[in-house]
Amino acid sequence: MRKIILASTSPRRKELLKKVGLIFDIVPSNYEEDMTLPMPPDELVKFLSKGKAESVAQNYDDALIIGADTIVFLNGHVLGKPYTKERAKEMLEMLSGKEHSVFTGYTIIDTKNKKIVSEAIEEKIKFKDLSEKEINEYIATEEPLTRGGAYAIQTVGKTFIENTVRNYDCVVGLPVDSLIKKLKLFNIQL
Repeated sequence: MRKIILASTSPRRKELLKKVGLIFDIVPSNYEEDMTLPMPPDELVKFLSKGKAESVAQNYDDALIIGADTIVFLNGHVLGKPYTKERAKEMLEMLSGKEHSVFTGYTIIDTKNKKIVSEAIEEKIKFKDLSEKEINEYIATEEPLTRGGAYAIQTVGKTFIENTVRNYDCVVGLPVDSLIKKLKLFNIQL
């Protein structure tokens, strides 16, 4: 079995890959992501995921490296992690009652055969109108401060969503169904 490495310390990505039975190691990427690059969102997440994978791949001769990146995109703007309560409130107010996109890009690098595959998946999310009370209570949990777009779909954030989410894993941070199909190109069967 080929050595597979997830170039991410995201507990959510780790959990998604474990659920499908993939055996892998985790090696954090030291890639400095720049969310302000002037690219369409689907290209941006592929570019960032490739940078993360490449920063880990340079240390391995024979491994498959998986890098991933997720962004929230609204009205031409990337909504990253807010880090402050004020910015989180601003983001949640921006998302309230509107449809936005979540893009997750991933890259697989085969360091032995020098083969690289990147993919980007988009999921449309429609938020209900959020009350100030809902926003403030959610911010008080401090969860939104470290989540792109200031929410996490796997916890309280799911209660803000009006529409049916087709690709839940994409919104969490790694579109596993798509990834499994691409891993077959590297002779990895699950």
